Formats: sequence, C-alpha cells, structure tokens
Amino acid sequence: MGDVRSEVREFLSSRRARITPEMAGLPAYGGNRRVPGLRREEVAMLSGVSVDYYVRLERGNLAGASESVLDSLANTLQLDDAEREHLYDLARAAGPERRRRTSPAGSLRPAVQQVLDAIDSPAWVRNGRFDVIAMNTLGRALYSPMIEDSRGPLNTARFAYLNPKAREFFRDYDKVLNDCAAMLRMEAGRTPHDPDFIRLIGELSTQSEVFRERWASQDVKQHRNGRKRLHHPVVGDLDLDYEAMELPGDPGFRLNVYTAPAGTPTADSLVLLASWAATREHQTTTPRGAAASS
Repeated sequence: MGDVRSEVREFLSSRRARITPEMAGLPAYGGNRRVPGLRREEVAMLSGVSVDYYVRLERGNLAGASESVLDSLANTLQLDDAEREHLYDLARAAGPERRRRTSPAGSLRPAVQQVLDAIDSPAWVRNGRFDVIAMNTLGRALYSPMIEDSRGPLNTARFAYLNPKAREFFRDYDKVLNDCAAMLRMEAGRTPHDPDFIRLIGELSTQSEVFRERWASQDVKQHRNGRKRLHHPVVGDLDLDYEAMELPGDPGFRLNVYTAPAGTPTADSLVLLASWAATREHQTTTPRGAAASS
C-alpha cells in the first residue's frame, strides 16, 4: 500500500484481463491468445488513444489523464459505477495535490453524537478504514459481540477477518468478507498514503490468507444501502435494511442506520434488543448499592 502506481497497474490490468474480444465487440480470429482478455493495443484502439500512451497509463502514470480519456477507458473496460469512481480516485491520487491526504481524525463534532442518540434504530459512524468512531445505545447492543471481544479500537474489518466469532455473527459471512475487502480497496484510491490505513492492510494481509486472496482480486464496491443478515446472541436472527450516508459536515465519515419493516419478526426483535440494551445500560451506570438504599 501507499504506491499509487502499483495500485493503478494492478487495477487496470485486472480489469483488462476480464474483457474478452467478444465482450468488446471485436472479431475473434481463433488461435491461442497470450493474454486472457484484451491486449493493450486493443484497449488503446477502443479507447481512442495511442498504444504508447495506454501502456504508460497501465504502468501507473495516470497523473494528468483527462476526464475524456478516463471516460473512454472506463467504457472500454466496461467498468461499473464503483470501478469508475475508483479509477477517478486513483487518477486524483496520482497528482501532487493528493499526495498527503489521509483519513479523517478519529473524532466527531458533539452534534453528530446527538444525532445518533436521537435515532431510534441501531446507528453508528465509521471512517473509510472501518474504524467505529461513535455509536448509539442500540448500535452498541447490535454489535455487542464485536465490542465485548475487542482488544483495541473497534474496527469491523479486523473483526470480520480475524475474529472467529464473526462467522457466527454474520450470517452471510463470505459476502461480508468480499464486500469488506472491496470497500477497503475503494478507500485505497481515496487515501493511499494514510499510514493508519496502510497499517490495517498490512495487519490483515499478514494474518489472514482469505483477506490476501480477496484483496488481490482488485474488486471494488460502494457502500450505500442493502441487507444485513446477523445472528445476535440475545435476540437471534435479524434481517436488517441498512442505509450508509456520507456526513457532509464531516468528510470521510459515514453514518450507518439499520431498520426493519414494521410488523416483521426483525422489527419485534429490535424492540427486544432495545429493552435488553436499556437494562444493560442501567446496570452499567447504576452505582453498586444504589438499588438497596433507595
């Protein structure tokens, strides 16, 4: 991590390798091709640039590439929305103005915590490297398996890949691992020189073979909404809808809120979770002997 040129090289070559001539609308003349996907000269032709220029791009020299070139390249490689955003992030990261950008500091304005506390559903705020910055009471209750077993700062990527309890907590465990690596890869384009991010990727890479495999795929994913299927040790299975929202006043932070449609078993389970959370918070904050002396 930290080497934008290698990030560009690996991303473009991996996307080129998956596009066959048939997918690109090129005639297939038979015979054995030496590359699994498009050749560099084919990408250059389809993108309207010279072969020499595309070779420079794929070698990691994205600095100065125009928006029209990036768009043409994205179209040729049939990039989805997340991949297009990642390509633009890499191009910006290659420029000198982005060399020193890092993830935001691990603190929020007090007003954000007030917003969290006003939400009647599990909610929490994280940064791009999956550090949990703030939670409300229901958020702490929902992610209690991660919190209770944490030996340092809360980080959902670290929990997912390195804690055996994650396999039971996340009912779609394999999908969670895929999504987590893909979202971290997106962050690599935004803050490639952030030392804390680099350390996290190093830790996951050295301790998890599964992470190394997912990371090497170069897949990227946006985190905006979806379904989260969990197994909570107190209330059982939960099928939650989540919305992930950027905080305009706190760039780099994302607010995640989990809900369930009224009348569903998960909605009923969230009521039970809220009751359990309130009891636990009361037990934590009530001084010893207070009940007996009242």
